Amino acid sequence: MQFRIPESYDTNYINAMAKIKTSYFCQNCGAQSAKWIGKCPACGEWNTYVEEVVKREELTPTSAWKVSSSSGQVASKPKPIAEISYQDQQRIQTKDQELNRVLGGGIVPGSMVLIGGEPGIGKSTLMLQIALGLQGHRVLYVSGEESEQQIKMRAERLEAQQSDCYILTETGTQNIFKQIELLQPQVLVVDSIQTLHSSFIEAGAGSVSQVRECTAELLKFAKESGTPVFLIGHITKEGNLAGPKILEHMVDTVLQFEGDRHMTYRILRTTKNRFGSTSELGIYEMLGSGLREVSNPSEILISQREDAFSGIAIGATLEGNRPLLIEVQSLVSVATYGTPQRASTGFDGKRLNMLLAVLEKRGGYRLGAQDVFLNIAGGLKVEDPALDLAVCASILSSFEDMSIPSTTCFAAEVGLGGEVRAVNRVENRITEAEKLGFREIYISKYNKKGVDLSKFSIKIHAVGRLEEVFQGLFG
Repeated sequence: MQFRIPESYDTNYINAMAKIKTSYFCQNCGAQSAKWIGKCPACGEWNTYVEEVVKREELTPTSAWKVSSSSGQVASKPKPIAEISYQDQQRIQTKDQELNRVLGGGIVPGSMVLIGGEPGIGKSTLMLQIALGLQGHRVLYVSGEESEQQIKMRAERLEAQQSDCYILTETGTQNIFKQIELLQPQVLVVDSIQTLHSSFIEAGAGSVSQVRECTAELLKFAKESGTPVFLIGHITKEGNLAGPKILEHMVDTVLQFEGDRHMTYRILRTTKNRFGSTSELGIYEMLGSGLREVSNPSEILISQREDAFSGIAIGATLEGNRPLLIEVQSLVSVATYGTPQRASTGFDGKRLNMLLAVLEKRGGYRLGAQDVFLNIAGGLKVEDPALDLAVCASILSSFEDMSIPSTTCFAAEVGLGGEVRAVNRVENRITEAEKLGFREIYISKYNKKGVDLSKFSIKIHAVGRLEEVFQGLFG
């Protein structure tokens, strides 16, 4: 017996349904599975697989972006590296010097930059401010989260008018690329990648497959047209960028916009950069009229105090090519609840425990029954070991209840034997301390090799042991 489809059924609908299948994707790393599994074999996370509908069409292109000249493309062939021609591309300079530094000297044509941060931290404000400040470049700002009126209200608050900045409120990638072909923008900003959806994928917006497909379409557009693309991305409750982990691998640069939204200062940090250093950071101050660049970060990292307090020391650190003077605050008190507490903000807790052990073993200070609280002022997270000596001096200052002169700073690493070890680029640290008006700095005596200390007017104490530092500070 032959089965026949009733005429009332739409054959096109049946054929379309035949091309649709479901699959399971890990929401953490984007791994795909034919069935649901509890633990992801790729990233090891539990209960992250979600079922999504995937539409497979053999004749449908994998990307919505088509370049007219690519219809007669020939397959690529390998070339000797000596025969490949290269021209140094001119980077696009923005008015935002902090962003230029973080990107490695400006915006690279054809690059894709992903910016992530907590809700309300100021990602949209930052990107709109940059888009309005790009004079002489046609900018298309695509928003899937706000209306045109809301963006206009923010632009009025920023007090910046840019006639070449165009606003498009759209979430479909096919419609976005139609407007791109008509407008021919020189810079594209997308807010945010989680709101976009492609008609070639039937999963919901923000799903792993949609984020991956939309990013792939925008990446192809950026590389083939040479247009830089900025993507704003959401983050998870753990602080990681939402979506598949492959998203960070696809883009050229990943920036993290950090800071407490209840405070005024924000930090733009690089976690990946194919065109520059990954240790650079930019600092901003959130004002009613937008984000203000902080060209001298030490002004916010060192509190202006009139009275001398114990437990405060200034350390000289480096973030990329930028030297910073950071205030280290410590509070040491008797443990009244039995087990001593060890808490640190902005500093590695395990390294704090190591330095406390060094002070007790090598210095003879009885800190085992003391509560120790450590804070890095300004909301920075510091991993530079050159801050070790400042941390030790700050802890001992609070323990002895004796203040350290406000014109003294430190730049050295502390070893397990109580020795003061050398750090890199000590000349930059000394120059920054001298420029900010410090009169004394403690460094390792092993940093004296190859460094002309006579050219500095600041008094330099070159020491080899912790005991020498404490003797010079407290007598």
